[in-house]
Amino acid sequence: MSSEYDTAPLTFAELGFTGPILQAINDSGYESPTPIQQEMIPHVLAGQDVVGQAQTGTGKTAAFALPLLTLLADDKARVPQILVLAPTRELAIQVAESFEAYGKHIKNLRVLPIFGGQDYNVQLKQLHFGVQVIVGTPGRVMDHIRRGSLKPETIHSLVLDEADEMLKMGFLDDVKWILDQLPNRRQTALFSATMPKTIREIAHKYLTKPVEITIKTKTVSAQTVNQRYLITSGMAGKMNALARILEAEEFDGVLIFVRTKLQTVEIAEQLAALGHSVAPLNGDIQQSQRLRTVEQLKAKKIDILVATDVAARGLDVERISHVINFDVPFDAEAYIHRIGRTGRAGRSGEAILFLNGRERSMLRAIEQTSRQKITMMELPSTSAVNRRRIAGFKAKITAALLKDTSFYQTLVAEYLAENEVAPEQLAAALALLAQGNRTLLLPEEKRETATTTAERRPSAKKIQGRPQRPTTIQVPPEEGMERYRIELGNEHGIKPGNIVGAIANEADINSRFIGRIAIFDTYSTVDLPFGMPEETLRLLHKSRVGNKTLKLQRMVEPGDNAGYSSRESKQGTKPPKRSGKPTESPIGKSRKKAAHNGPAV
Repeated sequence: MSSEYDTAPLTFAELGFTGPILQAINDSGYESPTPIQQEMIPHVLAGQDVVGQAQTGTGKTAAFALPLLTLLADDKARVPQILVLAPTRELAIQVAESFEAYGKHIKNLRVLPIFGGQDYNVQLKQLHFGVQVIVGTPGRVMDHIRRGSLKPETIHSLVLDEADEMLKMGFLDDVKWILDQLPNRRQTALFSATMPKTIREIAHKYLTKPVEITIKTKTVSAQTVNQRYLITSGMAGKMNALARILEAEEFDGVLIFVRTKLQTVEIAEQLAALGHSVAPLNGDIQQSQRLRTVEQLKAKKIDILVATDVAARGLDVERISHVINFDVPFDAEAYIHRIGRTGRAGRSGEAILFLNGRERSMLRAIEQTSRQKITMMELPSTSAVNRRRIAGFKAKITAALLKDTSFYQTLVAEYLAENEVAPEQLAAALALLAQGNRTLLLPEEKRETATTTAERRPSAKKIQGRPQRPTTIQVPPEEGMERYRIELGNEHGIKPGNIVGAIANEADINSRFIGRIAIFDTYSTVDLPFGMPEETLRLLHKSRVGNKTLKLQRMVEPGDNAGYSSRESKQGTKPPKRSGKPTESPIGKSRKKAAHNGPAV
């Protein structure tokens, strides 16, 4: 059975919700179901298996969470009844928070997110205490089932959320294994933005006469949003561009989208050092704190939010005048959702997209989806920034003149009587005191072009004394990417999916932004976005595949293929001898362009 949404909207009460669930819906401020909720909820309430094809941001979490909570067994035993599998820990946390919000009026309800990177003891303690709903990533769920800390016999409902992402990240075999461990599973819901053949095969094998719901979303961006893009690359280049834009543009509230949770904090700290009123917004921040941060933005106590896509879901603040895509979004749909947070209620808005030269194909895809032309902008010039700074300084003087300055007038008069100084000189000296150590104007400088930078970069041919590479040489990373070495290879049974899953889960990097993978006998290489935070790299260095540590380290040079890390280079260690040709990952091959169409959650 297949259905497309074309019916008149209902209310949540008309869908059959009552009591605690309906109370939570009203508390959340939901007025009417979204298309996928209206189509999906009746079938889930009826106990049927369902397959939903819908994009992120369409309300699919509520489409399965609300009816499954209604179907929870009404008993005192805290045993696992609902299991949700999610591809990333970020999504697992988000879905778990949604379950808690929808079930907050259900007595003794306990929801637990379980994912890699978190201490096992924390999860073991809560599992021992008892939970009814578990939301987890496949690898960690498997670990708990094998340990015996998660008893699968009591689980009657399973949800596969973003199944196509789990397929891309190499979790297909893990998902099948988990499905085989649920002997009393009575209901399964599968959600996916796309329906590749493998996902349909899973639905055919493991679901019983599933109802198929397809939601077609309109993806035209608001006409009130002026869309522009800026060509830049690297963290330093982006930060320079961001700082100049925030100084040169007139704005009210700004929402900056970045790839990872760590970036929200790092960029917010750098902007705060420049004098901006800014706060980060990510999934690691407690829900209560996130709500306070949004309220501060509404109340004009802060002006800038640096957020991830997941943390900004549902964000609705009228004063947002600018949406800046510091990192390219996952796809055109995500771009539409991002810029939809400005230009609301008839107001005009500004959307700025940072791109590197390799991401122009993503620009074309966005233009086709949004059905609007995105114009190229120039980096604000030094003179433009200086004009804004001078205007701002004059505005501060005007504002100060509106206050009671009688004391300072007397003080200045006394100083003029005691010293032979012109009033203009005294005013200039006071302005210098007010400005402090920070120079008011930027020095005029000659900006480098991308060509000049590229010309200075040494190529392999220019490096003297380096032996010729064998025919098994890897091609250099594409622009915007760096190459990293992993101390696991064919001899350790490593597969491309293992690498993608470990990096995506442990470092909270979306799989779309993991580039080319090559596997040798004793080690492997993987291309990741340029400018990865050091804390993320330290986490990946210690991450494990099975019982083996990745020991991921940056290679000597982004374009080098020697196969040894900068640490080894300093110690004079020779690169290990290669034995055999590298196995290029099919994931890396098929996703190579997509990875560079958007620098990564």
